[in-house]
Amino acid sequence: MAITRRAVLKTLAATAVGAVAGAGSYGYFDERHQLVIARPDVRVTQLPATLDGLRIGFLTDVHCSRWMSPEDVERAAKQLRDERPDMIVLGGDYVTWGDRSHVRPSAEALASLSAPYGVFGILGNHDDDRDMPAALNARGITVLKDARTRLNIRGEPVDIVGIRFWTKRQADIATLMRGASRTTILLAHDPRRLTEAAALRIPLVLSGHTHGGQVVLPLVGAVAAQKFPVVAGVATREKTTMFVSRGIGTVYVPVRINCPPEIAVVTLRAA
Repeated sequence: MAITRRAVLKTLAATAVGAVAGAGSYGYFDERHQLVIARPDVRVTQLPATLDGLRIGFLTDVHCSRWMSPEDVERAAKQLRDERPDMIVLGGDYVTWGDRSHVRPSAEALASLSAPYGVFGILGNHDDDRDMPAALNARGITVLKDARTRLNIRGEPVDIVGIRFWTKRQADIATLMRGASRTTILLAHDPRRLTEAAALRIPLVLSGHTHGGQVVLPLVGAVAAQKFPVVAGVATREKTTMFVSRGIGTVYVPVRINCPPEIAVVTLRAA
């Protein structure tokens, strides 16, 4: 019988929370509210000198729900906006299990986001294909559903490619890449798309989905996220660099252990 990510998270969370609660040193709900701002420098192959230092705000895995209120989401959005990045990208999973009752509140909580070169988003596995993108688009957030858009930043063309969670075939991603500039950023909710990105020589991928493991135990690590090539942070494969954010929300169980929620401001650097 296959062991699912959900089962692992529930088991680990219950075990770990029971242990720390017994010690009286950790609250069951505390860490998931301890939002941090990650500011990684990310090396990008063939990045033009004029784009060195470009700052991308990245917010993902919101999971607006009974456990992550619209007010919580709005606070995270405000913190990201206050960082004043050059552009902002959203990595999907704005609600949990496609819950329609939270589609509009989640979109409204993100509506204050703005940046000089725009705000772009993709869909995650918890998002529906119609209502969520419509709600985001109505609030000035450009949702890329297997689509590409070109920006002119500091005199250089920059292509942003966004794929759905279920778009996995290399050939389908290659179609979106035809005619793309040498500075292309792939927004892929699932970090397992690193394989296809590397094969296609895409220089930069931004992903979420893993929650950084959500429950990370000493000596054991992020057991629930072991199937992913990158659980959190920066990694490279051939000429492709990937950054995976832990995101701000939770799924299956409303708890984070040794894995605080984060928003990220990614600074591009020439490799």
